[in-house]
Amino acid sequence: MKTGKLLLISLVVCAAMSAFAFYAAARLPAGAELATHWNLSGEADRTQPALMALLLPAGIGLLVSLVFSVLPRIEPLQDRLEASAPLMRTAWIGVLVLLVFVQAMIGAQAFGYHVRGDMIMLPLGLFLLVLGNVLPKSRPGFFVGIRTPWTIVDEDVWIATHRLGGKLMMLAGAVLVVLSLLPFDAHVRGPVMLAVILASALVPIVYSWWLWSRKKRGA
Repeated sequence: MKTGKLLLISLVVCAAMSAFAFYAAARLPAGAELATHWNLSGEADRTQPALMALLLPAGIGLLVSLVFSVLPRIEPLQDRLEASAPLMRTAWIGVLVLLVFVQAMIGAQAFGYHVRGDMIMLPLGLFLLVLGNVLPKSRPGFFVGIRTPWTIVDEDVWIATHRLGGKLMMLAGAVLVVLSLLPFDAHVRGPVMLAVILASALVPIVYSWWLWSRKKRGA
Protein backbone atom coordinates (compact mmCIF):
# COMPACT_ATOMS: atom_id res chain seq x y z
CA MET A 1 0.00 0.00 0.00
CA LYS A 2 1.47 3.33 -1.11
CA THR A 3 1.02 6.26 1.27
CA GLY A 4 3.40 8.91 -0.07
CA LYS A 5 0.81 11.03 -1.91
CA LEU A 6 -1.68 10.98 0.94
CA LEU A 7 1.06 11.80 3.43
CA LEU A 8 2.11 14.80 1.35
CA ILE A 9 -1.49 16.06 1.19
CA SER A 10 -1.82 15.56 4.94
CA LEU A 11 1.34 17.55 5.62
CA VAL A 12 0.01 20.41 3.48
CA VAL A 13 -3.30 20.33 5.39
CA CYS A 14 -1.49 20.35 8.75
CA ALA A 15 0.67 23.27 7.60
CA ALA A 16 -2.47 25.20 6.59
CA MET A 17 -4.03 24.41 9.96
CA SER A 18 -0.94 25.74 11.71
CA ALA A 19 -1.04 28.94 9.68
CA PHE A 20 -4.71 29.40 10.56
CA ALA A 21 -3.88 28.83 14.24
CA PHE A 22 -1.38 31.70 14.28
CA TYR A 23 -3.74 33.96 12.32
CA ALA A 24 -6.72 33.31 14.61
CA ALA A 25 -4.64 33.62 17.79
CA ALA A 26 -3.30 37.00 16.62
CA ARG A 27 -6.85 38.38 16.68
CA LEU A 28 -7.15 37.79 20.41
CA PRO A 29 -5.68 39.77 23.31
CA ALA A 30 -2.69 38.39 25.19
CA GLY A 31 -3.64 35.69 27.69
CA ALA A 32 -6.93 34.84 25.98
CA GLU A 33 -8.18 31.28 26.26
CA LEU A 34 -10.45 29.22 24.00
CA ALA A 35 -12.72 26.28 24.77
CA THR A 36 -11.21 22.94 23.75
CA HIS A 37 -13.55 20.49 25.47
CA TRP A 38 -17.32 20.25 25.79
CA ASN A 39 -19.46 18.05 28.03
CA LEU A 40 -22.24 15.72 26.85
CA SER A 41 -24.68 18.62 26.93
CA GLY A 42 -22.55 20.55 24.46
CA GLU A 43 -21.35 23.14 26.98
CA ALA A 44 -17.70 24.16 27.17
CA ASP A 45 -16.03 22.87 30.33
CA ARG A 46 -12.31 23.25 29.61
CA THR A 47 -10.16 25.97 28.05
CA GLN A 48 -6.54 26.38 27.00
CA PRO A 49 -4.36 29.33 25.95
CA ALA A 50 -5.53 30.41 22.50
CA LEU A 51 -2.49 29.48 20.41
CA MET A 52 -2.06 26.12 22.13
CA ALA A 53 -5.76 25.34 21.66
CA LEU A 54 -5.61 26.21 17.97
CA LEU A 55 -2.39 24.29 17.29
CA LEU A 56 -3.51 21.14 19.08
CA PRO A 57 -5.66 19.74 16.20
CA ALA A 58 -2.83 20.43 13.75
CA GLY A 59 -0.35 18.59 15.99
CA ILE A 60 -2.69 15.62 16.38
CA GLY A 61 -3.28 15.61 12.63
CA LEU A 62 0.46 15.47 11.99
CA LEU A 63 0.92 12.62 14.46
CA VAL A 64 -2.03 10.66 13.04
CA SER A 65 -0.74 11.10 9.49
CA LEU A 66 2.74 9.88 10.42
CA VAL A 67 1.28 6.83 12.18
CA PHE A 68 -0.94 5.96 9.21
CA SER A 69 2.04 6.30 6.86
CA VAL A 70 4.20 3.96 8.96
CA LEU A 71 1.65 1.21 9.68
CA PRO A 72 1.68 -0.30 6.17
CA ARG A 73 5.45 -0.67 6.37
CA ILE A 74 5.37 -2.73 9.58
CA GLU A 75 2.25 -4.81 8.86
CA PRO A 76 3.27 -8.52 9.02
CA LEU A 77 0.41 -9.65 6.76
CA GLN A 78 1.49 -7.68 3.71
CA ASP A 79 -0.34 -10.01 1.33
CA ARG A 80 -3.68 -8.99 2.86
CA LEU A 81 -2.96 -5.33 3.45
CA GLU A 82 -4.00 -4.18 -0.03
CA ALA A 83 -7.53 -5.49 0.56
CA SER A 84 -7.75 -3.27 3.63
CA ALA A 85 -6.23 -0.23 1.93
CA PRO A 86 -9.62 1.49 1.26
CA LEU A 87 -10.50 1.24 4.96
CA MET A 88 -7.14 2.64 6.05
CA ARG A 89 -7.32 5.53 3.58
CA THR A 90 -10.91 6.33 4.60
CA ALA A 91 -9.98 6.32 8.29
CA TRP A 92 -6.93 8.50 7.63
CA ILE A 93 -8.81 11.09 5.57
CA GLY A 94 -11.83 11.01 7.88
CA VAL A 95 -9.81 11.65 11.03
CA LEU A 96 -8.00 14.51 9.33
CA VAL A 97 -11.29 16.10 8.20
CA LEU A 98 -12.69 15.79 11.72
CA LEU A 99 -9.60 17.51 13.13
CA VAL A 100 -10.03 20.35 10.63
CA PHE A 101 -13.62 20.70 11.82
CA VAL A 102 -12.55 20.67 15.48
CA GLN A 103 -10.00 23.41 14.79
CA ALA A 104 -12.72 25.40 13.02
CA MET A 105 -14.90 25.04 16.12
CA ILE A 106 -12.08 26.31 18.32
CA GLY A 107 -11.07 29.05 15.90
CA ALA A 108 -14.64 30.30 15.40
CA GLN A 109 -14.52 31.59 18.96
CA ALA A 110 -11.70 33.95 17.97
CA PHE A 111 -14.06 35.52 15.43
CA GLY A 112 -16.87 36.04 17.92
CA TYR A 113 -18.98 32.98 17.19
CA HIS A 114 -20.60 30.91 19.93
CA VAL A 115 -19.73 27.24 19.59
CA ARG A 116 -21.41 24.19 21.09
CA GLY A 117 -19.74 20.82 21.38
CA ASP A 118 -22.63 18.94 19.78
CA MET A 119 -21.80 20.64 16.47
CA ILE A 120 -19.36 17.76 15.93
CA MET A 121 -22.25 15.29 15.58
CA LEU A 122 -22.94 15.93 11.90
CA PRO A 123 -19.38 15.45 10.55
CA LEU A 124 -18.81 12.56 12.97
CA GLY A 125 -22.03 10.89 11.82
CA LEU A 126 -21.08 11.29 8.15
CA PHE A 127 -17.63 9.87 8.91
CA LEU A 128 -19.15 6.79 10.56
CA LEU A 129 -21.50 6.29 7.61
CA VAL A 130 -18.59 6.30 5.14
CA LEU A 131 -16.30 4.23 7.36
CA GLY A 132 -19.01 1.66 8.06
CA ASN A 133 -19.57 1.25 4.34
CA VAL A 134 -15.94 0.25 3.65
CA LEU A 135 -15.39 -1.71 6.88
CA PRO A 136 -16.61 -5.09 5.49
CA LYS A 137 -14.08 -4.89 2.65
CA SER A 138 -11.09 -5.27 4.97
CA ARG A 139 -9.21 -8.51 5.62
CA PRO A 140 -7.37 -9.82 8.71
CA GLY A 141 -4.44 -7.68 9.80
CA PHE A 142 -2.77 -6.34 12.91
CA PHE A 143 -3.45 -2.64 12.42
CA VAL A 144 -6.67 -2.27 10.41
CA GLY A 145 -10.24 -3.26 11.23
CA ILE A 146 -11.91 -4.82 14.28
CA ARG A 147 -8.88 -6.62 15.68
CA THR A 148 -9.82 -9.16 18.31
CA PRO A 149 -8.07 -12.46 19.06
CA TRP A 150 -10.93 -14.26 17.33
CA THR A 151 -11.10 -12.21 14.13
CA ILE A 152 -7.35 -12.29 13.54
CA VAL A 153 -7.07 -16.09 13.73
CA ASP A 154 -10.17 -16.91 11.70
CA GLU A 155 -10.94 -15.15 8.42
CA ASP A 156 -14.58 -16.32 8.41
CA VAL A 157 -15.08 -14.73 11.84
CA TRP A 158 -13.33 -11.59 10.59
CA ILE A 159 -15.64 -11.28 7.58
CA ALA A 160 -18.84 -11.88 9.55
CA THR A 161 -17.79 -9.54 12.35
CA HIS A 162 -16.92 -6.74 9.94
CA ARG A 163 -20.21 -7.12 8.10
CA LEU A 164 -22.08 -6.65 11.35
CA GLY A 165 -19.69 -3.94 12.50
CA GLY A 166 -20.14 -2.03 9.27
CA LYS A 167 -23.93 -2.08 9.60
CA LEU A 168 -23.81 -0.97 13.23
CA MET A 169 -21.34 1.79 12.42
CA MET A 170 -23.54 3.08 9.62
CA LEU A 171 -26.56 2.92 11.93
CA ALA A 172 -24.67 4.90 14.56
CA GLY A 173 -23.67 7.43 11.93
CA ALA A 174 -27.27 7.81 10.75
CA VAL A 175 -28.43 8.35 14.33
CA LEU A 176 -25.83 11.09 14.83
CA VAL A 177 -26.85 12.82 11.61
CA VAL A 178 -30.51 12.78 12.70
CA LEU A 179 -29.59 14.06 16.16
CA SER A 180 -27.62 16.91 14.62
CA LEU A 181 -30.37 18.01 12.22
CA LEU A 182 -33.47 17.71 14.42
CA PRO A 183 -34.17 19.91 17.48
CA PHE A 184 -33.49 17.36 20.21
CA ASP A 185 -32.77 18.61 23.71
CA ALA A 186 -29.06 19.12 24.33
CA HIS A 187 -29.20 16.88 27.41
CA VAL A 188 -30.51 14.05 25.20
CA ARG A 189 -28.09 14.37 22.30
CA GLY A 190 -24.88 13.74 24.23
CA PRO A 191 -25.89 10.55 26.07
CA VAL A 192 -27.51 9.10 22.93
CA MET A 193 -24.37 9.87 20.91
CA LEU A 194 -22.19 8.16 23.49
CA ALA A 195 -24.52 5.15 23.71
CA VAL A 196 -24.70 4.46 19.96
CA ILE A 197 -20.94 4.85 19.48
CA LEU A 198 -20.18 2.48 22.37
CA ALA A 199 -22.72 -0.04 21.11
CA SER A 200 -21.30 0.02 17.58
CA ALA A 201 -17.82 -0.60 19.02
CA LEU A 202 -18.57 -3.21 21.70
CA VAL A 203 -21.21 -5.38 20.05
CA PRO A 204 -18.90 -6.57 17.22
CA ILE A 205 -16.23 -7.52 19.77
CA VAL A 206 -18.66 -9.74 21.70
CA TYR A 207 -20.07 -11.05 18.43
CA SER A 208 -16.61 -12.11 17.21
CA TRP A 209 -16.04 -14.13 20.37
CA TRP A 210 -19.51 -15.71 20.08
CA LEU A 211 -18.92 -16.71 16.44
CA TRP A 212 -15.51 -18.16 17.21
CA SER A 213 -16.75 -20.14 20.23
CA ARG A 214 -19.75 -21.48 18.29
CA LYS A 215 -17.51 -22.51 15.42
CA LYS A 216 -15.10 -24.21 17.83
CA ARG A 217 -17.89 -26.17 19.49
CA GLY A 218 -19.20 -27.19 16.08
CA ALA A 219 -15.76 -28.45 15.09
